[in-house]
Amino acid sequence: QLQASGGGLVQAGGSLRLSCAASGLTFSRYIIGWFRQAPGKEREFVVVIGHNGGIRLYADSVKGRFTISRDNAKNTVYLQMNNVKPEDTAVYYCAADLTSYPTKAKTDYDYWGQGTLVTVSS
Repeated sequence: QLQASGGGLVQAGGSLRLSCAASGLTFSRYIIGWFRQAPGKEREFVVVIGHNGGIRLYADSVKGRFTISRDNAKNTVYLQMNNVKPEDTAVYYCAADLTSYPTKAKTDYDYWGQGTLVTVSS
């Protein structure tokens, strides 16, 4: 089970940190990805982190602004969002995939959290 939290209302240029807490999984065996879905749009890839954090893949739209990290001892992944923009407004979902290499394809993921809403005002 995955639980995403930390969403809220933030002004453009501000920062927000999302968390994804896992339970019932051998957490270190899973890669963890963040996806987002804006109103009327498809769910899109944001970032993914490998098992021990050594591999991180970012969507071009967030590169340089968002940072993903994980603490396997706490079964938690974090998404630090800096310099947010109105186009970052979306419901953010974390997902877990039992695979050997980080993937950007949402269809590859086995477990999904419930989502947390991020709203960026201009």
